[in-house]
Amino acid sequence: MIEVKRPKEAFLNVFAYKTAPKEEYFVRGHRACQGCGAALGLRHVMKAAGPDTIVVNATGCMEIVSSPYPYTSWAVPWVHVAFENAAAVASGIEAAIKVLRRKGRIGDKRINIVVFAGDGGTADIGLQALSGMLARNHNVLYVCYDNEAYMNTGVQGSSATPYGAHTTTTPAGKVKFGQGYWKKNLPAIAAAHGVRYVATACPSYPLDLMEKVRRALNCGGASYIHLFSVCPTGWGCPPSKTVKIGRLAVETGIFPLYEVFDGRIYRISYEPPKGLRPVEEYLRTQKRFRHLTEDMIREIQLRVNEHWDWLKLMERVTSTPEFEERIKEIVKEEVQSLV
Repeated sequence: MIEVKRPKEAFLNVFAYKTAPKEEYFVRGHRACQGCGAALGLRHVMKAAGPDTIVVNATGCMEIVSSPYPYTSWAVPWVHVAFENAAAVASGIEAAIKVLRRKGRIGDKRINIVVFAGDGGTADIGLQALSGMLARNHNVLYVCYDNEAYMNTGVQGSSATPYGAHTTTTPAGKVKFGQGYWKKNLPAIAAAHGVRYVATACPSYPLDLMEKVRRALNCGGASYIHLFSVCPTGWGCPPSKTVKIGRLAVETGIFPLYEVFDGRIYRISYEPPKGLRPVEEYLRTQKRFRHLTEDMIREIQLRVNEHWDWLKLMERVTSTPEFEERIKEIVKEEVQSLV
């Protein structure tokens, strides 16, 4: 094995924003709530994707807030589809573009296809279509903006709702303590398909997010990004604290940032220089967790520590010269595709 080095500059630049593209393709005028982490994340994704992009948007918060007739906040071609079939529609668009190119109807200019769907439309209702898209390796980037519940319809719990969280369908009280099972690990499910690129990202780290979008769009096949999306309305937190809470999620290990190449090569994107902070610092920022007992918080802390240790183990065991060469091949192909 070789040592995985994370330069100091990487820690210093995660908050920098001056080098971000100035062009906007998810524009002002949408109806998102104040402090909406998903809207902030979509803005950064679209900055990285650019104008030659077709967006497929599953029913959900971002579809509702961005397209009240007769207005739109999308400066690129955009299609609204059902909860369950966003990945299937994107697969069809990608196949249609191939046919049109083969017939000489359109040129060879690259067209990005990006799916946006919430955790309900990904972890629950749309999981079968996503699995099919990944298995067939369609050249599509699927972005799950994860606000950890069905926020658009009234904060109902999903299988991506964290353990212990209060929602309208998992209320905390004398009988129940909130969500009764652990959050579904969607990045691991995506990586299990063996696709070339999977990553987690958070809008609180915009340059990291945009770089991952570029890698995903240039990997030459199906890719998946799991986007942490703070929801002040559903989580019971101040809108002004969205970026801070996103950083706390990363720094406590609640939502670690990492990449997976070829479904098996793990690389942690950001490791807090002073180690993980206690999960209680993150949990106490939100009303949905205010009922948690000390025993439950310790249980969550143990789970977070185990997952972090597992990620570091996966990074170590895939830190061989052979795997490093494979990452370089993917990055090299990525650079060539940008020329």
